[in-house]
Amino acid sequence: MRIGIDGIPLSEPKTGVGHYTFEIARQLAAQAPSHQFDVVSHVPFHTSAVAELSPPPPNLSLIQMRVNRLTRHWWAVGLPLYIRRQSLSLFHGTNYDVPLWGSCPTVLTIHDLSLLLYSGTHEERRVRRARRRLPAMCRIATLLITPTVSVKNEVCEHLGVPADKVVVVNEAPRRCFHPLPAQEATDTLRRLGIDDEFILYVGTIEPRKNLLTLIRAFEEIMRATTFRPQLVIAGKKGWLTEELFTYLESAKLGDRLRMTGYLADEELRALYSRCRVMVYPALYEGAGLPPLEAMACGAPVVTTDTPAISEMVGHGARLFPPPDYRLLARHLIELLTNKAARQSLASAGVNRAANFTWERAALETLEVYGEALKRRAPN
Repeated sequence: MRIGIDGIPLSEPKTGVGHYTFEIARQLAAQAPSHQFDVVSHVPFHTSAVAELSPPPPNLSLIQMRVNRLTRHWWAVGLPLYIRRQSLSLFHGTNYDVPLWGSCPTVLTIHDLSLLLYSGTHEERRVRRARRRLPAMCRIATLLITPTVSVKNEVCEHLGVPADKVVVVNEAPRRCFHPLPAQEATDTLRRLGIDDEFILYVGTIEPRKNLLTLIRAFEEIMRATTFRPQLVIAGKKGWLTEELFTYLESAKLGDRLRMTGYLADEELRALYSRCRVMVYPALYEGAGLPPLEAMACGAPVVTTDTPAISEMVGHGARLFPPPDYRLLARHLIELLTNKAARQSLASAGVNRAANFTWERAALETLEVYGEALKRRAPN
């Protein structure tokens, strides 16, 4: 069987959907060696993805298609033509899109509905596109995958999708995330200009991540205690960041704030392994992988009590309502000053994160493929 996978998320440095696409493709190839997997894109793959897959498994290919004035209309023309010419058995859209027509069944992964439910945290053009296309994509796809029960329920409620068309497949921390020996981690901290005592956030800098609440909690810590940790924000700058950066200018945190930009996995592992506490203050997520990654590295985690994040972290993290910066500050002060509390939470987090693996996600995804093929089979 030959299966196509959307490779567009691998055209830039990997963040959430890019990591999902890469990990699921790699594990599908490992778990189903008799199948061929084509990760196909009409735009060039980022060098990091190519390097990480070098050499690729024999049954996994990164395929960049050349396009012309007609086939550059990728979802309507270019990709359907590729599917027909290569006689693909199935296509998996890993980033909210599937071909607009074609003879093979399709599986669509919907990571979250933030563009519809939290439209004010996104650029208008992306919101307009989602409102126009996402309902159509849900109708066209043979089956849908969501990362949590929470997102499945939202898809059924807000997009009118029957429950038996949506399958939950949990995502997982990547295998590279595990505790790092102290000296190796310290070397990375020194190179990045990070102090020994620090609070960590990892993720794209954008409104949905609710970083203003984290900054206000950090200011509360500085006012209420003599403790002077560093706040490290690790992630690339996203969209609609003016309010955050205006606030930061007035906050005047000086060297107590360190913004690293986008970091490689090896650097993130060092930060997760050495931070006093990792905070993920998101207003909304479909799953929330950074908390699981941090937990897998032995970091105590504080995150929000939003449905999908609560579902994933279980009792492995402390939770707070997204707007409540004072409660967040209280959690942080206790964890910063109480070693026993940190160790207990870190241990619970490691145990919880171990429940999720990409191997299991791939096996469950293969089951979804099998069901999609049955549903599209001729009577």
